[in-house]
Order: sequence, then C-alpha cells, then structure tokens
Amino acid sequence: MQRERLTPERIRRFKNPEGVKQDFLWDTEAPRLAVRATAGAKSFIFESKLSRRTVRVTIGDVRAWNLDDARAEARRLQTQIDQGIDPRQERAERIAAAEAKREEARRVEAPALEAWGAYVEARKAKWSAHHLADHQNVAKVGGEKRTRGRRKGEPDTTQPGALRSLLGLPLSQIDADRVRAWLQDESAKRPTHARLAFGLLRAFLNWCVDRPEYRTQIQADACASRLARDELPKKASKNDCLQREQLRLWFGHVRALPSPVQSAYLQVLLLTGARREELAGLRWEDVDFQWKSLRIRDKVDGERTIPLTPYVAALLRDLDRRNETPPPEWRILDGKRIRNDLESWRPSEWVFSSRTAASGRIQEPRIAHNKAIAAAGLPSLTLHGLRRSFGTLAEWVECPAGISAQIMGHKPSAIAEKHYRRRPLDLLRQWHTTIEAWILAEAGIDQPGSDVAGPALQAVA
Repeated sequence: MQRERLTPERIRRFKNPEGVKQDFLWDTEAPRLAVRATAGAKSFIFESKLSRRTVRVTIGDVRAWNLDDARAEARRLQTQIDQGIDPRQERAERIAAAEAKREEARRVEAPALEAWGAYVEARKAKWSAHHLADHQNVAKVGGEKRTRGRRKGEPDTTQPGALRSLLGLPLSQIDADRVRAWLQDESAKRPTHARLAFGLLRAFLNWCVDRPEYRTQIQADACASRLARDELPKKASKNDCLQREQLRLWFGHVRALPSPVQSAYLQVLLLTGARREELAGLRWEDVDFQWKSLRIRDKVDGERTIPLTPYVAALLRDLDRRNETPPPEWRILDGKRIRNDLESWRPSEWVFSSRTAASGRIQEPRIAHNKAIAAAGLPSLTLHGLRRSFGTLAEWVECPAGISAQIMGHKPSAIAEKHYRRRPLDLLRQWHTTIEAWILAEAGIDQPGSDVAGPALQAVA
C-alpha cells in the first residue's frame, strides 16, 4: 500500500500505471484518506472497517475538494465508524432526504393539472362515461379544429376547457380570490357550464385534502359556497313541456321528418319518458318483441326494464325491417354510379342507427327536432322537455305518480316507494299503454292493436 504525505503537487503527478484499472495513493497524515486514480479521473476516497467489513466512500473529485477539507471529511467519517454508523447509509439517507425535498418543491410548483390527472385516474372507475367526459372537457387544451356545432361568431377552433386556466396554476395558488375572478369571467360567457365546472373543481379540491401529498397545498376556502352564491346567476328550473292541445301539431311535423330514424327516436322519446342518451344507446338486443319489453341502460340503477307499448313497437318494427334490408347494389354519388360492398354489409346493432356518425348511432337529434318545432310554430322545446312532457301528460289518465316515475327511471322519493312497492312489468304495461293511447288520441293517431308488438304464440302439438 503506497503511502505518502499528500500534497497538491504529489496529487497532480500521481497516475495509475499503464494497464492498471485503478491505483491508490494513501495519505500519512489522515491514514484513512487516499487518492484514487483511474483512466482520466482522480478522486479522494475514505476506507475503513466496520464490523470486520470494508467500508469505502468516495469523498469527491480532487479538482473540487481542497486537501484540508478532504482530510477533515475523512476524520468525520472515521468518527461515524467509531460510533458504529455506516457512512454509506447516512449518506444515502441524506441524499434521499434532499431528493424528497426537491420532489416536494417540484410538486408545490407543478401545475394543478398533474394532481387533476391523478384524481381522474383514481376516481374514473366509479364514474359514468358521461361524468368522466365532463372532467375531460373542462380540462381540455382547446385549439382543435371544429368539425360540427359551430355557432355564428365562434372561432374555427375549440375553446380551452373551463378549468384549464385554473389548473395551469400550482395548487397552492388556487385560492378564493382567483376562483372568484375565474367565476366572474366564466359566468359571463357560459353560466351553466361554469356552475358544472365549479362543482367539479370543489370535488377535486376536497379529494386533494384527503391526500397527504396534496393536503398542505390546498386553500381551505378556495371553493366556498358563498362564491357560487355570489357570482353565479340563480339556477332557474326549466318548465318547457308539450301541452295537450299541442300534441296534434307536434306529432304531425315530427312524423313528417325526412329521416325515419330521427322521427321514430323523437316519438319514442316522448312516449317512454326516457333520457336522451338512454334511448340513443338502445341496441336491438335490448328490444324484446315477444315479451313486449325494452331494457334501458339507466344512469341511476344501471338498467331498467319498461313495457314495449303497441305504437312504440310498431315504430321499432319498421326500423327493424329497414335495418335488416341490405342497401341496393348500386348508389349514385356526385353523379356517378358506385357499387355497394354488399359482402361486408352487416345490420347495425343500434336501434337508432346513423351511417354518418362515428359511433354508428344517432348523435344530434336536436337539429331535426328544432326544425319540426319551428315548422309547427310551437314554443321552444328541448329534448329533456319531452321527458318532462311524458310525466306531465301521464296525469291526464290519473296514472299513479310512482308508476310513471318507475317507467321514467326516477329514484323513489318516499319510504313506501323505496321499500314497499315492487311493481311487475304487466302492471307498468297496463298504465303505460293507457298513457300512450291517450297521447295518441289527442294527436289524432290510432293506437295499433297489442298484437303488433310481436307474433302470436301458437300451441305446439
């Protein structure tokens, strides 16, 4: 073991011999200190024994460390060895603590969008597809080319999500003042969407409070209820609804729509009281013509089964025939005859199918409905207003409120409804058929016989 009193000049002249991977020059003044020379590099090292095992620690490059400081560091490390402390472990813990401190500083300065991504990932399994889409929309970047739904005066590209500006800030900077300013700006442009975004933001911050990595950065009053009360306009309940005397006009113009799919969809929407997307997502596997029932994907209970009434069954029968009929061999496109690919053609799985929609089903029935409403000269009526109309018109036949609510998929609102009412499908069918018959009579339409819903059962010998 080569030992000399280290000096800057000796350290400068020291090199590892040719063909040797590394060599050591040990100091006589600090016996545990040495200079290690490798190809192109020299560094101070410390080496000692702890529990009969060799402990070697690299102090640092000779160009960065002063010789006196290196000797002092060697003595400090030997003191730890004498106390039974492994300097390597102590150093690893110090590095880990420094790294944790840097990570905490990075997390504090990171935009809230990172925490938002973690929140969505952790919670999306418990959300519906619609609720997940709301979270994605309020945080989207925007700037994408508009493909549909562009209103007059709007730019060619999509707007950023309502929460994007807030989520670009660190969590610690999302306080009541910033949220108030954001609410004032958003409520002036899109008040309904601002209310939704505020609720999503409040749920997100409440989730962060329960997470140890985020709770120290959250401002407790960032989404106080008073902010929404002060800055958002009063939420007005909608009351659009078809009146008894408007049914004849409404049916006349809706039945005259050029698209049989859109016409049938709007009529079934009124006659079942279903939600817009519940009905749009109806598949043929959910329609039972034999037992006269519809299985609807329900946002409340997952799914519900409602009666298939005679007129609705007739509408769906017509759509079924159209769906099962292959297209003609030839079609005309831009004045040219083009052969259809009949070999790859398959009937659609969707009841209310669409050839142009990427999903394969109806997506935007409001356009056709608004045209029919305008042509009929009726007041503005939303698609949800048709659902409201079913519940209202059902009272004309004195239908029990619990039955119409069960058909529509409303949550039970009383103890008796929750725990003591289990209505069979036949009872629902009796009232539902009565409701449909009354609505059609007011519209001047004859209700088909019940045998239209499916073929009659035959005895088998």
